[in-house]
Parts: sequence; C-alpha cells; structure tokens
Amino acid sequence: MQVLHEIFGKDWEASYTSQMQSEATRAIEDGKIVLLPQLTFALSSEEEIFFSTEFSHPKFKNISFNPQTGLVRGAKCDVVHQAALKNMMARYAKNASQLMSSLFPHYRNTIKIGRTSFRPIEIYGRIPKSYRKDDTRLHVDAFPMSPTQGKRIFRVFTNVNPYGKERIWRVGEPFADVAKQFLPRVKKPWPGRAAILSALRLTKSYCTDYDYAMLQIHNLMKRDLAYQKSATQEEVRFLPNTSWIVQTDSVSHAAMSGQFVFEQTFYLPVESMAYPHLSPLRILEKLAGRNLA
Repeated sequence: MQVLHEIFGKDWEASYTSQMQSEATRAIEDGKIVLLPQLTFALSSEEEIFFSTEFSHPKFKNISFNPQTGLVRGAKCDVVHQAALKNMMARYAKNASQLMSSLFPHYRNTIKIGRTSFRPIEIYGRIPKSYRKDDTRLHVDAFPMSPTQGKRIFRVFTNVNPYGKERIWRVGEPFADVAKQFLPRVKKPWPGRAAILSALRLTKSYCTDYDYAMLQIHNLMKRDLAYQKSATQEEVRFLPNTSWIVQTDSVSHAAMSGQFVFEQTFYLPVESMAYPHLSPLRILEKLAGRNLA
C-alpha cells in the first residue's frame, strides 16, 4: 500500500478544493499518512532558544501544553521562558486546528482538540523505562490513563529541526492485519476492572472493552520482538520544515530518530467519519462479534 498521500499547501490557513478534501479524507481514514511537504511552523528569533534540551525536564520525554487549561508540563525553566513556551505551543495548536478545519470540514463540528507537545529530545539512543514506553517499536496508539471509548486519534506533526535532520519512522501493516494477529492473544479483562479503575481515578474516563483491547494490542506488539522484525514495514523520512497528519490508533508506526518536532492531538467520534467501518473500533467489533464501546 502507498503509505503517503501528498497535499501541497504552504500556509496553515490555506484553502483546499472539495476534491482535495475528499481525497485527503479517504486517504487518512484508509490508514495513509497525509504529508504536507511545503508546510512548516516558523519560530521567532526569540523562540529559537528552545532548539535545545536544557528546557526539558529529565523526567519527561516531551514538553506538553493543554490548550483547554493553559497548563505546560515537562518544562524545566523560569517563569519567563515557560510563558514563551506556552505562547509558542498555543500558536501551534491554533495553526493545527485551522489546518484540520480547512482540510477536513466534515469533522469540523465534532472533532475535539487534545494536548500539544514539543519534542526537543533526540529519539535515537534514548533509553525507555520499559518496552511499553519504547516508541522505536511498532505499535498503534492507546493511552492507559486516557481511554478514548473508540474515538479516533488524529495527530498533526511538524519537523522544525534547524540542523537538517529528518524524522525517521517505520510504518507497519494495515490495522486489519494487526488486529487479526493480536486480538486473539488479548486476555479477557477481569470482572469489574473498568469500574474499579474509574473509582480509583487510575483512568481519566471510563475504560471500555475497546480501550482494554487496544491497550493490550499496543503492549503485545511492542513485546513481540519477532513481530518487530518480520512484520511488513517500510521506512518513511520526514524532512525538516514538513508536516504530516496521521491517525495513530490505526497506523502501525515506530519513531526511530529525530529531534525538535511539534505535535497536536485531536479526537474524533467514529460516527463523524466518512467511512466508519475503517475505524479500529468497527474492525475489532467485527472480529470479536460483539460491541466493544
């Protein structure tokens, strides 16, 4: 399968024809990566100081910003620099939101914005705390503390590396193939698990059977080293000053190297998709023979 679908827009507020919108929607929902090779995010001269690791807290792999609360996490800096980080990331969140609205108008009324992140740490050579945290292994996204109840996970990325360094990914097989291989290996959750996790506030929202299955698939993929080597996959290189959009809950991916990248997360209800049957929720439900949400 052709992994990339290219869209040529140089501005975050660019307008797109209905044909371009339709083709981008089909591509993204079909498990492709929408690449915008001419779209970058410019930092001001004052913000270029953040092309460094000194502002990143050693306990965090990213600096994150919550557009809804204005909270910045993962930064190690004084009040002045934290305010500058916040303003920079808020601007990226606004730009990414404008891009999603312009390119995918079908989602406009129901898509919800999530966290923004700035990733100043080099991936290559980073030692993860466990295999579950190792993003250099092929996986689909699932969040232990933030269940989605089946909502799609969209992510907009921009490589702003000032030194000419690419962001290198491995992209694996289609989600349907991943699900067929790993869903049979998912153990049944113990009775009352979701209610107990919610009561103890170990999850931010109710963990459905879908969320449980997706998290287990995420972990099983990363743990299976034979699969990591044998799975159908290809290398994708994202040049500096390019952006890309991907549904990371369905696109099997691994980030191998790169430094200085922005990312914006969005969540979309399955019912708002143009092709809901292509969602991980519907694929898993078909294989399981029951409702999971």
